[in-house]
Amino acid sequence: MNPSLSAELKQRRPFQSPAHEATLSILRTAAVINEQLDQVLKPFGLSAVQFNVLRILRGAEPDALCRNDIRDRMLTRMPDVTRLLDRMEEAGLVRRAREGEDRRQVHTALTDAGRALLSEVDPLVEAAHQHRFSRLDPGQLRTLIDLLTEVRHPQ
Repeated sequence: MNPSLSAELKQRRPFQSPAHEATLSILRTAAVINEQLDQVLKPFGLSAVQFNVLRILRGAEPDALCRNDIRDRMLTRMPDVTRLLDRMEEAGLVRRAREGEDRRQVHTALTDAGRALLSEVDPLVEAAHQHRFSRLDPGQLRTLIDLLTEVRHPQ
């Protein structure tokens, strides 16, 4: 049997409410999943945030995206997307160019190296996802997805 959240956190007092316990459970679960993802990505010199940007850019292909479009699609908000993109460009994973009439707009796209790195990492990330959720059947996974969607978008 798996330890309860209280036991995992070594908490002695009861949670303030079921909603409080659910919030902490979601946060703890996200931390565990992120830690696992970090371990998969570390040998490739990638962070979870960089991996997310690469996935966003691949999903937008053949179009390139401006910084704000990337920022708006990220799983976690970060204040300095420009610096993140600078580092990724220096690593050869993305390319940026000023396109169109508005020269202030800088568009970012994957490079061949970024695409190749994603192709190499994708199966390992997918295997980690499958392992993490292997104890849930497809119906349970769908229920979990639906419930989390409800929590993110209350009426």
